[in-house]
Amino acid sequence: MKLLRTIALDRSDTFVFDAWAEPGDWAVSGAFRFCDRDPAKLGGKERSAFRSGFLGVRSWGWSTLAQIVHATEEDRRTLVELLAGRLVERFGAPDLATARLAAEEEVAFVQSLCTHPIGALVAVHRAASDGEIRESFRRLQLREGQRHGKAFSFMEMEEEIEPDSALDLAKMSEEQLRR
Repeated sequence: MKLLRTIALDRSDTFVFDAWAEPGDWAVSGAFRFCDRDPAKLGGKERSAFRSGFLGVRSWGWSTLAQIVHATEEDRRTLVELLAGRLVERFGAPDLATARLAAEEEVAFVQSLCTHPIGALVAVHRAASDGEIRESFRRLQLREGQRHGKAFSFMEMEEEIEPDSALDLAKMSEEQLRR
């Protein structure tokens, strides 16, 4: 199974966001943090988080990039429980059971984004349109022979990853096995 972790190729997140994620933090999209906000009224660092931040679950901070990593079922359960706890303590979820359902959905969404190989970097772009938050995700392609390490070693952004609204994890697993 694959999940996302925050990654920092340089110190830019510490300047771009009010609260930045610790590198290696489990990451989710975090768009829910803006569900009760008017994106048009966001300014400065909040607007940067809205437009391009992945939410680090433990740190509750933002990261410009997330990396696809191998994860175990235990890692997934830990992430769900950690996120559920954060939703209660920091976002006002009414109880842990309700928060756990929301956390399960967020983690399933993250899993749907992890279609590229382990180690691939993913960036998010968010925009508000007709009262809805729209997200698009892109995989960053390294230059030939380069390794992660410097933000400017990237050559281009590859195809957009569009999450499937009718997500079928069983079908995805079957397709992966056929490859």
